[in-house]
Amino acid sequence: MSGVANTLDVRQKIKKTREKILLGGGEKRIEAQHKRGKLTARERIEVLADAGTFVEYDAFMEHDCHEFNMQKQRIPCDSVVTGRCQVNGRPIYLFSQDFTVFGGSLSLVHSRKICKVMDQAMLVGAPIIGLNDSGGARIQEGVASLAGYADIFQRNVNASGVVPQISLILGPCAGGAVYSPALTDFIFMVRDTSYLFVTGPDVVKSVTSEDVTQEELGGAKTHTTVSGVAHRVFENDVDALLSLRKFLTFLPLSNK
Repeated sequence: MSGVANTLDVRQKIKKTREKILLGGGEKRIEAQHKRGKLTARERIEVLADAGTFVEYDAFMEHDCHEFNMQKQRIPCDSVVTGRCQVNGRPIYLFSQDFTVFGGSLSLVHSRKICKVMDQAMLVGAPIIGLNDSGGARIQEGVASLAGYADIFQRNVNASGVVPQISLILGPCAGGAVYSPALTDFIFMVRDTSYLFVTGPDVVKSVTSEDVTQEELGGAKTHTTVSGVAHRVFENDVDALLSLRKFLTFLPLSNK
Protein backbone atom coordinates (compact mmCIF):
# COMPACT_ATOMS: atom_id res chain seq x y z
CA MET A 1 0.00 0.00 0.00
CA SER A 2 1.37 3.40 -1.00
CA GLY A 3 1.84 6.23 1.47
CA VAL A 4 -1.15 8.15 0.11
CA ALA A 5 -3.38 5.08 0.14
CA ASN A 6 -2.32 4.27 3.69
CA THR A 7 -3.10 7.83 4.82
CA LEU A 8 -6.56 7.64 3.24
CA ASP A 9 -7.17 4.28 4.90
CA VAL A 10 -6.19 5.65 8.31
CA ARG A 11 -8.43 8.69 7.82
CA GLN A 12 -11.35 6.42 6.95
CA LYS A 13 -10.77 4.32 10.07
CA ILE A 14 -10.63 7.47 12.22
CA LYS A 15 -13.87 8.71 10.64
CA LYS A 16 -15.64 5.42 11.37
CA THR A 17 -14.34 5.41 14.94
CA ARG A 18 -15.58 8.97 15.47
CA GLU A 19 -19.02 7.91 14.24
CA LYS A 20 -19.01 5.04 16.76
CA ILE A 21 -17.92 7.40 19.52
CA LEU A 22 -20.89 9.70 18.90
CA LEU A 23 -23.31 6.75 19.08
CA GLY A 24 -22.07 5.60 22.49
CA GLY A 25 -23.79 2.33 23.30
CA GLY A 26 -25.82 2.39 20.09
CA GLU A 27 -29.14 3.67 18.81
CA LYS A 28 -31.28 1.21 20.81
CA ARG A 29 -29.72 2.23 24.10
CA ILE A 30 -29.97 5.90 23.21
CA GLU A 31 -33.67 5.37 22.49
CA ALA A 32 -34.07 3.62 25.86
CA GLN A 33 -32.36 6.57 27.55
CA HIS A 34 -34.81 8.98 25.94
CA LYS A 35 -37.79 6.81 26.91
CA ARG A 36 -36.73 7.18 30.54
CA GLY A 37 -36.94 10.95 30.10
CA LYS A 38 -33.15 11.34 30.16
CA LEU A 39 -30.70 13.00 27.79
CA THR A 40 -27.56 11.22 26.65
CA ALA A 41 -24.13 12.17 27.98
CA ARG A 42 -23.33 14.26 24.91
CA GLU A 43 -26.75 15.91 24.76
CA ARG A 44 -26.27 17.07 28.34
CA ILE A 45 -22.97 18.71 27.44
CA GLU A 46 -24.65 20.47 24.51
CA VAL A 47 -27.22 21.99 26.86
CA LEU A 48 -24.67 23.04 29.48
CA ALA A 49 -21.81 24.38 27.37
CA ASP A 50 -21.68 27.57 25.36
CA ALA A 51 -22.15 26.67 21.69
CA GLY A 52 -18.98 25.45 20.01
CA THR A 53 -16.75 25.64 23.09
CA PHE A 54 -16.58 21.99 24.18
CA VAL A 55 -13.18 20.37 23.64
CA GLU A 56 -13.23 16.63 24.28
CA TYR A 57 -10.36 14.73 25.89
CA ASP A 58 -9.38 11.10 25.29
CA ALA A 59 -12.27 10.25 22.97
CA PHE A 60 -10.45 7.24 21.50
CA MET A 61 -9.63 5.55 24.81
CA GLU A 62 -11.05 2.05 25.42
CA HIS A 63 -11.05 -0.22 28.45
CA ASP A 64 -8.27 -2.80 28.59
CA CYS A 65 -10.08 -5.56 30.48
CA HIS A 66 -9.77 -9.14 29.19
CA GLU A 67 -11.76 -10.91 31.88
CA PHE A 68 -15.20 -12.35 31.04
CA ASN A 69 -14.55 -11.82 27.29
CA MET A 70 -14.63 -8.05 27.80
CA GLN A 71 -11.99 -7.67 25.05
CA LYS A 72 -14.84 -8.38 22.62
CA GLN A 73 -16.93 -5.54 24.03
CA ARG A 74 -14.78 -2.48 23.54
CA ILE A 75 -16.48 0.82 22.74
CA PRO A 76 -14.38 3.91 21.88
CA CYS A 77 -14.56 6.61 24.59
CA ASP A 78 -15.71 3.95 27.08
CA SER A 79 -18.49 5.06 29.45
CA VAL A 80 -17.63 8.70 30.13
CA VAL A 81 -17.22 11.84 28.02
CA THR A 82 -14.66 14.29 29.40
CA GLY A 83 -13.26 17.67 28.44
CA ARG A 84 -13.41 21.41 28.93
CA CYS A 85 -15.80 24.10 27.76
CA GLN A 86 -17.09 27.55 28.58
CA VAL A 87 -20.30 28.40 30.39
CA ASN A 88 -21.33 32.04 30.07
CA GLY A 89 -17.86 32.73 28.73
CA ARG A 90 -16.08 31.24 31.76
CA PRO A 91 -13.99 28.03 31.73
CA ILE A 92 -15.13 24.79 33.33
CA TYR A 93 -13.92 21.19 33.24
CA LEU A 94 -16.44 18.40 33.19
CA PHE A 95 -17.19 14.73 32.84
CA SER A 96 -20.48 13.26 31.65
CA GLN A 97 -21.07 9.59 32.37
CA ASP A 98 -22.68 7.62 29.53
CA PHE A 99 -25.33 5.21 30.80
CA THR A 100 -25.71 3.74 27.29
CA VAL A 101 -22.21 2.22 27.59
CA PHE A 102 -22.04 -0.53 30.22
CA GLY A 103 -24.57 1.36 32.34
CA GLY A 104 -22.07 4.17 32.87
CA SER A 105 -20.05 1.82 35.07
CA LEU A 106 -16.59 2.92 36.14
CA SER A 107 -13.63 1.13 34.58
CA LEU A 108 -9.99 1.97 35.26
CA VAL A 109 -9.86 3.92 31.98
CA HIS A 110 -13.09 5.72 32.93
CA SER A 111 -11.48 6.84 36.20
CA ARG A 112 -8.29 7.97 34.47
CA LYS A 113 -10.31 10.17 32.13
CA ILE A 114 -12.11 11.79 35.06
CA CYS A 115 -8.88 12.26 37.02
CA LYS A 116 -7.30 14.01 34.04
CA VAL A 117 -9.97 16.73 33.86
CA MET A 118 -9.91 17.14 37.63
CA ASP A 119 -6.14 17.63 37.55
CA GLN A 120 -6.49 20.16 34.73
CA ALA A 121 -9.21 22.06 36.58
CA MET A 122 -7.04 22.42 39.69
CA LEU A 123 -4.03 23.44 37.59
CA VAL A 124 -5.97 26.13 35.70
CA GLY A 125 -8.27 27.16 38.54
CA ALA A 126 -11.71 26.36 37.16
CA PRO A 127 -14.84 24.55 38.43
CA ILE A 128 -15.27 20.78 38.11
CA ILE A 129 -18.71 19.64 36.96
CA GLY A 130 -19.78 16.00 37.20
CA LEU A 131 -22.82 14.84 35.23
CA ASN A 132 -23.38 11.56 37.05
CA ASP A 133 -25.31 8.66 35.54
CA SER A 134 -23.57 5.47 36.63
CA GLY A 135 -24.47 2.08 38.03
CA GLY A 136 -21.23 1.97 40.01
CA ALA A 137 -18.05 -0.07 39.61
CA ARG A 138 -17.57 -2.29 36.56
CA ILE A 139 -17.47 -5.62 38.34
CA GLN A 140 -15.68 -7.35 35.46
CA GLU A 141 -12.59 -5.31 36.33
CA GLY A 142 -12.64 -6.19 40.01
CA VAL A 143 -10.31 -4.24 42.30
CA ALA A 144 -8.90 -2.21 39.39
CA SER A 145 -12.22 -0.40 39.17
CA LEU A 146 -12.24 0.21 42.93
CA ALA A 147 -8.72 1.63 42.72
CA GLY A 148 -10.06 4.08 40.15
CA TYR A 149 -12.59 5.33 42.69
CA ALA A 150 -9.81 5.88 45.22
CA ASP A 151 -7.97 8.08 42.72
CA ILE A 152 -11.10 10.18 42.14
CA PHE A 153 -11.81 10.53 45.87
CA GLN A 154 -8.25 11.75 46.45
CA ARG A 155 -8.78 14.48 43.89
CA ASN A 156 -12.13 15.44 45.42
CA VAL A 157 -10.29 16.02 48.69
CA ASN A 158 -7.42 17.89 47.03
CA ALA A 159 -9.84 20.16 45.14
CA SER A 160 -11.94 20.94 48.22
CA GLY A 161 -11.71 24.66 48.96
CA VAL A 162 -9.62 25.21 45.84
CA VAL A 163 -12.14 25.05 42.97
CA PRO A 164 -15.94 24.61 43.05
CA GLN A 165 -17.09 21.01 42.62
CA ILE A 166 -20.68 20.44 41.52
CA SER A 167 -22.45 17.12 40.97
CA LEU A 168 -25.60 16.69 38.93
CA ILE A 169 -27.22 13.33 39.62
CA LEU A 170 -29.00 12.47 36.38
CA GLY A 171 -29.69 8.76 36.75
CA PRO A 172 -29.59 5.79 39.13
CA CYS A 173 -26.21 6.08 40.86
CA ALA A 174 -25.30 3.20 43.16
CA GLY A 175 -22.37 1.77 45.07
CA GLY A 176 -19.06 3.48 44.38
CA ALA A 177 -20.81 6.08 42.20
CA VAL A 178 -22.31 7.84 45.24
CA TYR A 179 -19.20 8.61 47.28
CA SER A 180 -17.55 11.15 44.99
CA PRO A 181 -20.69 13.33 44.66
CA ALA A 182 -20.99 13.35 48.45
CA LEU A 183 -17.49 14.87 48.64
CA THR A 184 -18.37 17.73 46.28
CA ASP A 185 -19.70 21.17 47.24
CA PHE A 186 -23.17 21.01 45.68
CA ILE A 187 -25.44 18.17 44.59
CA PHE A 188 -28.45 18.65 42.33
CA MET A 189 -30.93 15.88 41.50
CA VAL A 190 -33.80 15.29 39.07
CA ARG A 191 -37.22 14.18 40.21
CA ASP A 192 -38.20 10.57 39.39
CA THR A 193 -35.06 9.73 37.36
CA SER A 194 -32.10 10.24 39.71
CA TYR A 195 -31.19 8.14 42.73
CA LEU A 196 -28.29 7.92 45.17
CA PHE A 197 -27.83 4.82 47.30
CA VAL A 198 -24.95 2.60 48.36
CA THR A 199 -27.02 -0.54 47.78
CA GLY A 200 -30.39 -0.94 46.09
CA PRO A 201 -33.77 -2.02 47.50
CA ASP A 202 -33.20 -5.72 46.73
CA VAL A 203 -30.01 -5.85 48.80
CA VAL A 204 -31.67 -3.95 51.65
CA LYS A 205 -34.52 -6.47 51.68
CA SER A 206 -32.18 -9.46 51.65
CA VAL A 207 -30.28 -8.12 54.67
CA THR A 208 -32.99 -6.41 56.74
CA SER A 209 -36.19 -7.99 55.32
CA GLU A 210 -37.46 -4.44 54.88
CA ASP A 211 -39.36 -3.42 51.75
CA VAL A 212 -38.29 -0.02 50.48
CA THR A 213 -38.67 1.68 47.10
CA GLN A 214 -35.88 3.32 45.14
CA GLU A 215 -37.46 6.70 45.80
CA GLU A 216 -37.68 6.11 49.57
CA LEU A 217 -34.14 4.78 49.72
CA GLY A 218 -32.33 7.35 47.61
CA GLY A 219 -34.63 9.49 45.49
CA ALA A 220 -34.53 13.25 45.04
CA LYS A 221 -37.22 13.87 47.66
CA THR A 222 -35.43 11.74 50.25
CA HIS A 223 -32.10 13.48 49.76
CA THR A 224 -33.50 17.02 49.71
CA THR A 225 -35.95 16.68 52.62
CA VAL A 226 -34.62 13.89 54.87
CA SER A 227 -30.90 13.15 54.48
CA GLY A 228 -29.81 16.60 53.34
CA VAL A 229 -27.33 15.08 50.89
CA ALA A 230 -28.74 17.00 47.90
CA HIS A 231 -29.31 20.74 47.72
CA ARG A 232 -31.90 21.16 44.98
CA VAL A 233 -34.29 19.05 42.90
CA PHE A 234 -35.30 19.77 39.31
CA GLU A 235 -38.03 18.44 37.03
CA ASN A 236 -35.84 17.15 34.19
CA ASP A 237 -32.31 17.14 32.76
CA VAL A 238 -32.75 20.34 30.76
CA ASP A 239 -34.15 22.23 33.76
CA ALA A 240 -31.20 21.09 35.90
CA LEU A 241 -28.56 21.95 33.31
CA LEU A 242 -29.95 25.39 32.49
CA SER A 243 -30.23 26.16 36.20
CA LEU A 244 -26.61 25.06 36.64
CA ARG A 245 -25.56 27.55 33.95
CA LYS A 246 -27.18 30.32 36.00
CA PHE A 247 -25.83 28.99 39.31
CA LEU A 248 -22.25 29.07 38.01
CA THR A 249 -22.47 32.85 37.55
CA PHE A 250 -22.64 33.21 41.35
CA LEU A 251 -19.47 31.18 42.00
CA PRO A 252 -15.80 32.14 41.74
CA LEU A 253 -13.60 30.14 39.40
CA SER A 254 -11.27 29.21 42.27
CA ASN A 255 -9.93 30.40 45.61
CA LYS A 256 -7.33 32.64 43.93
